Amino acid sequence: MKPRHKRLAIAGGVLASVGAIAALVFNAFQSNLVFFYSPSQVAAHEAPANRTFRVGGLVEEGSVKRDGVKVSFVVTDKAKTIPVSFQGILPDLFKEGKGVVAQGQLENGVFVAREVLAKHDENYMPPEAAEALKNAAATNERAARSVVQNTPPVQGAPQ
Repeated sequence: MKPRHKRLAIAGGVLASVGAIAALVFNAFQSNLVFFYSPSQVAAHEAPANRTFRVGGLVEEGSVKRDGVKVSFVVTDKAKTIPVSFQGILPDLFKEGKGVVAQGQLENGVFVAREVLAKHDENYMPPEAAEALKNAAATNERAARSVVQNTPPVQGAPQ
């Protein structure tokens, strides 16, 4: 084999090795990638069907039901809600009306969480959950204004 052919073979081998390593890294990265979705996005079917993702918002008042270590509750972004089921020990800071992020999968309309994260102090809320609540509040406000503007005036009422 000529020296030129040896160099080409070595370069081809190195290139193939780098390609294989890059493919393995990207595959591992994609399988461990977990995205955040708000309850409104989950209700709009924007969340993946058979993949792990995170859902976050506020724990709805009066929705927490405990049965031993099995807990069910509802997460809301003030526009939509999603029921959550979790089996395990909840964080100490988990409370109704407070921010929460749950990681798991959607199964038959119920989010089955494998991990539940709660806020860590009075002023903290995960940035994704705060953004989802802000977006939901803006949507609700626009919808309320639209209803008020499209309501016909009542006869005899001052205008």
